[in-house]
Amino acid sequence: MTDSDSISSADSNILVAYFSCTGTTEQIARWIIGETGADGYEIVAEDPYTEEDLAYNTGGRADQEQADDSARPAIAGSVENIEQYDVIFLGYPIWHGQAPRIISTFLESYDFSDVTIIPFCTSHSSGIGSSAENLHSLCADTVTWMDGQRFSGDSSENDVIVWIDSLELPESETQTVGEFDLETKTVLLNSGYEMPIMGLGTYSLTDEECAVSIAALLEAGGRLIDTAYIYGNEAAVGQAIRDSDVPREEIFVITKLYPNQFDHAAEAIDEALEKMGLDYIDMILLHHPGDGDVEAYLALEQAVADGKVHSIGLSNWYVEELEEFLPQVNITPALVQNEIHPYYQENDVIPYIQSLGIVVQGWYPLGGRGHTAELLGDETITAIAEAHGVSSAQVILRWNLQKGVVVIPGSSDPDHIRENLNLFEFELTDDEMDQINALDRNEKHDWY
Repeated sequence: MTDSDSISSADSNILVAYFSCTGTTEQIARWIIGETGADGYEIVAEDPYTEEDLAYNTGGRADQEQADDSARPAIAGSVENIEQYDVIFLGYPIWHGQAPRIISTFLESYDFSDVTIIPFCTSHSSGIGSSAENLHSLCADTVTWMDGQRFSGDSSENDVIVWIDSLELPESETQTVGEFDLETKTVLLNSGYEMPIMGLGTYSLTDEECAVSIAALLEAGGRLIDTAYIYGNEAAVGQAIRDSDVPREEIFVITKLYPNQFDHAAEAIDEALEKMGLDYIDMILLHHPGDGDVEAYLALEQAVADGKVHSIGLSNWYVEELEEFLPQVNITPALVQNEIHPYYQENDVIPYIQSLGIVVQGWYPLGGRGHTAELLGDETITAIAEAHGVSSAQVILRWNLQKGVVVIPGSSDPDHIRENLNLFEFELTDDEMDQINALDRNEKHDWY
């Protein structure tokens, strides 16, 4: 992540600035962002480091810089509105017992007077020790420099949360995890990434239909695409993304591993990346519970650490399944995706999932598999649609959003795709929400 695609919450007073080469420091930074609602900024070298540069004790670039106290590698880009931040978490790996010299460049590039800086580092064995002391010496006397924290490569999200809780940070007026921002049309995930709250489901779309549908979605401003290995269209999704003029970092791609991939999950992740032709996948879910699902999820966790995947989650997990599954994994899922529509509302499941800091996403929001016409023609829904001058589909999708459920309706019709994104010019009243809530039949339309 570069400065141009950093996480941003307009009113945040906390920034997580970090330098990462292997992804380990980035993962810790993401967990801090997810826990605090901070903005994120990756410190990127103007002249990027190569594997050769980073090879230890070879006399290469990194070795040379670390041996020279005056070395100041140039940084690409800068932090916008740096003056808004009162607290800055500063993260870096340990190189030869010290912070990389690019961290010195960062500290000397801005006026941090009256700012609180909290350093954290990642290393196999070295503590944060003198690295933090030496960085502190570069700052003005008015900077509050807090004790830092070292994290090893096997540190967990809970380790980070425990540390943050011990800091007693002031509350930040910012978008919190799981909260829908109807202005930006995004939700902040517990992984630290923002995800659009409505998009396109590609289930049942053939390759050609898929490409046309994604093109229509992106042209209309949609940025969330849901696919899966079992849909057979991952390659088409990737091609459509690469063919578009929309920057890759603006598009959020979800795919899923099917249970028949669980016993070779690491290879399946690489296969998905290769099939889609993408450098990373925004989110991978386990498609539904099955033999080896815990081991497959642990492979997803490793893919996060390796920078191949940004966020991970589950599909078709309910309360009992989650209670059994979650104690066996290290990273809390960022998302749980289940069947949700007015005839199958999961009113006991949604609050439980959200209480865990996990975002809920609904598939089949319009009923699915032979039930769409019945749902869209429901008298209650059509009456509400008529009152607002919108379609029944828009009413149902807006109902989901107001319940805090992300929607991914499937369609191959460009007009419907555009209509399904136009959900912000009206709002359902409490009475209208209650009317739709009363339609629940506990009627599931698929077997998952």
